[in-house]
Amino acid sequence: MKSSHKAPLHYKLSMCVVLAVFVSVPFVSSARTNSTSVNFVNNTSRLVRAVYTSHVGADDWSGNILGSAVTAGQSVALNNISCDGDQIQLIAEDQDGCFIRTIITCGSSSTWTINDDTARDCG
Repeated sequence: MKSSHKAPLHYKLSMCVVLAVFVSVPFVSSARTNSTSVNFVNNTSRLVRAVYTSHVGADDWSGNILGSAVTAGQSVALNNISCDGDQIQLIAEDQDGCFIRTIITCGSSSTWTINDDTARDCG
């Protein structure tokens, strides 16, 4: 004999809400925003005039986060760099308009030192 008892509408709606919450949790947690700090050291013979950020493997550069140019032999602390993933790409632009890139891990402090032997993209 079959039961003719059906679940009340409010019970069905509650279950849908609970299911939606559990399904959305991974998406909410992966959309976190971290910040990181980098000590940028210019050991080149050139002026570095800008530093940009970008997602790794993407061409979505930020504005210049450097503030002012870093001359040869100087260093500067880049604090509170926003990260929305595990890594972020930093791109430095020197006085010749050439670019130098590195990838750092978000959420931890690091040092990025460039020198005259660091590969540049001038094309």
